[in-house]
Amino acid sequence: METQRLNFPSAQENLLIVEKLIDDVCNKYEVNEDYYGNILIAVTEAVNNAINHGNKLNPDKKVDVDLTVDNGSLVFKIKDEGEGFDYDTLPDPTDPENLEKISGRGVFLMKNLADEVTFEDDGRIVELTFKIN
Repeated sequence: METQRLNFPSAQENLLIVEKLIDDVCNKYEVNEDYYGNILIAVTEAVNNAINHGNKLNPDKKVDVDLTVDNGSLVFKIKDEGEGFDYDTLPDPTDPENLEKISGRGVFLMKNLADEVTFEDDGRIVELTFKIN
């Protein structure tokens, strides 16, 4: 089992650190290109939500990204220091009245791109699992 941890202030440019982690782990485990795209989109979406919605771009608040590689799965755990949110009552982005909105697709994308998505601590922690074998 391999684990890595990132911890950084809530700033948009720190998404680059996360993208580098994803690139490195996907190269190391020879993840195919299509699946790499799913991982990249879902994880950066989760981190973006933690920075923008969770920590409200407050540079004094940190985001943790833990990566565990175990039993043929990549498990990303993203944690923010925000107030949390009710992940069960999010509007459906596929509803015609929401199609034109520029936000509100993040959790929907995560659920469609990851093999498993779980929320903990009132939505302050999201765990994304990708089966790579």
